[in-house]
Amino acid sequence: MARRKPLPPGDYPAEILDFDQNGRGFARVDGKATFIADALPGERVRFKYLAVGKDFDEGQCVSVEQASAHRVEPGCPHFGVCGGCSMQHLHPDQQIAFKQKQLLDQLQRIGKVAPQQIAPPITAANADDVWGYRRRARLGAKRLPSKGGAVVGFRERNTHFVTPLTQCPVIDPRVGQKIMQIRALIDSLSIPDRVPQVEIACADRVAMVFRLIDPATDEDLAKLTAFGAREGVDVYLQTGGPATIRPLSADPQPLTYSPDGSDLRLRFEPTDFIQVNGFISQQTVNQALDWLELQAGDRVLELFCGLGNFSLPLAQRGAEVIAVEGEQALVDRARENAQRNGITGARFEKADLFRTEAGVDWLTPEFDKVLLDPPRAGAREILPIVAARKPQRIVYVSCHPGTLARDAGTLVHEHGYQLARAGVMDMFPHTGHVESMALFVRA
Repeated sequence: MARRKPLPPGDYPAEILDFDQNGRGFARVDGKATFIADALPGERVRFKYLAVGKDFDEGQCVSVEQASAHRVEPGCPHFGVCGGCSMQHLHPDQQIAFKQKQLLDQLQRIGKVAPQQIAPPITAANADDVWGYRRRARLGAKRLPSKGGAVVGFRERNTHFVTPLTQCPVIDPRVGQKIMQIRALIDSLSIPDRVPQVEIACADRVAMVFRLIDPATDEDLAKLTAFGAREGVDVYLQTGGPATIRPLSADPQPLTYSPDGSDLRLRFEPTDFIQVNGFISQQTVNQALDWLELQAGDRVLELFCGLGNFSLPLAQRGAEVIAVEGEQALVDRARENAQRNGITGARFEKADLFRTEAGVDWLTPEFDKVLLDPPRAGAREILPIVAARKPQRIVYVSCHPGTLARDAGTLVHEHGYQLARAGVMDMFPHTGHVESMALFVRA
């Protein structure tokens, strides 16, 4: 194993030239590329080294000698230690500009394409909505006597340690303002060092899933039940894999949300995937459907459909939808959601979209338009099969601009599509995470 280079002691000056793709400041220190966390372009800072490499170094800003006009005071007391957010020191408008630039740069650099039109970004309705937006989170937990007992939070930056949060202003305040109550609850149990994780889901109701390595005692169960009643939370326990998740209540109330702001209601389980930001997700769904230019009777293929977030609004607007997902539990949930909402124009299928053959049954019908919402890996494997069917329009919703750029290059350079439009959605304010959408039309 190669020995790590020793870090230079003390702190050093740097002029910040730009951002890197993770939102760190980029500088050249003695001619060497150096990426400095919490530093902004145009600033003169002092930094300490975090890592020294052959091609580049990494550092942490320790003081700002000349500040950017776009620097703001972070809204969280844990900023700089907690790894949950990395851009609270940058004005929200400039966070959007950073994300738009990341999208366009990667489309050009990786895909060798540029959109004919840059779509206005989808952002919060007002300035306050960049706080308290997270309706889903997975928090680590650990008992640390040196920190006063149980701690709960996201991982610290650059470590595997749990940040001892006292609050979290980006999580729904029904949970984010109750971190200390959660810590006290864990500390009061007979197994405080055997609760490694708390997963939360906030919709019309709030659910918390406590991961337990060892069984809870009757007294523990009573304390968990009392906590749920006192704090207005539905408590679930997880003793193994996802199949072991069980509610403490014998008759738990379902979690539901509207995918598009209409009267549609989607039911989901506390650990099901739903988009983190409810308002931005609704605007994303409506924009995707608008970009498809749906006509009554359009045949739409939706891939990576989850529990029906796009599928049900598509069908409600008159499309005939074939929706495909790789996880059977989500397919079952999507079918149930369609039935509950009286939707008959959506057919749900399970398939591994990274290993699909061209002749599968659900690809047999003709379709006019396609909606893709893949994971970070993108849609490389299924894309040639879809493009060969020559749909008029393809809307691609992406959580990783690099794989979107790669797939955009494939559609444009190999399959004759034009990149008509692209833009970002601010799904994760105060982070460098870039969600985006692209519209492809046949040339």
